[in-house]
Amino acid sequence: MLVLLPPSEGKTGAVRGRPLALDGLSLPALAAPRAAVLDELVALCEGDEDKAAEILGLTSGLRGEIARNAALRTAPAVPAGRLYTGVLYDALGLGTLDAAAKRRAGQSLLVFSGLWGAVRLADRIPAYRCSMGVRLPGAGGLAAYWKPHLERVLPEVAGGGLVLDLRSAAYAAAWRPRGDVAGRTVAVRVLQVTVVDGVERRAVVSHFNKATKGRVVRALLTAGARPRTPAALASDLRDLGFTVETDGLRFDILVHEL
Repeated sequence: MLVLLPPSEGKTGAVRGRPLALDGLSLPALAAPRAAVLDELVALCEGDEDKAAEILGLTSGLRGEIARNAALRTAPAVPAGRLYTGVLYDALGLGTLDAAAKRRAGQSLLVFSGLWGAVRLADRIPAYRCSMGVRLPGAGGLAAYWKPHLERVLPEVAGGGLVLDLRSAAYAAAWRPRGDVAGRTVAVRVLQVTVVDGVERRAVVSHFNKATKGRVVRALLTAGARPRTPAALASDLRDLGFTVETDGLRFDILVHEL
């Protein structure tokens, strides 16, 4: 099973170590488009700071991200599995998985990125700031930029197995599975359930959504689950304690509390 994840705004970089080696990243067919976005992002952040802040959507308190982007070619790189932090990745807890679950994570998890397109957990990358919603002057909107490149590469990565799509909308726009792959791609929505005056209400709440997706991935990895069909995935999730409602390839996971 291939699991598609969003990145996180939070990133824990290194203070020393080897810099990025673009030709050492997985999915080597993405090397040229990665280099093009990297070159444009670095040039943007080496230039007019106000322009860079506007394009990247940075507040005054995040101006330091511009200098970090400008130094991407020489900054220390760390495995993506250690770089990304935040609610989803805290709940996933990659660093505390046992050895077998870590191996499964390395094989099955794919993290989408406005800068890199998509990376595996072992790919060594520096801390950066460039969301999929950014529109660079040359490349344009990054979701549209990455779409043709990912369409050429990811069907082969998906192989013949199930695809579990846990991405947010901005990152899902960069690759929408088609054909046979679409027919075995499960999209998950997390709904917080509350009861007010005896009436059940359901809503998408960001914190519940991210934390629950992290818990789902961790549970599947720890259990060594290998579902081959949506029905088998739903069964595995229920066995792991999740409340799941299914409508074909759309799964709703209901959460009452974290």
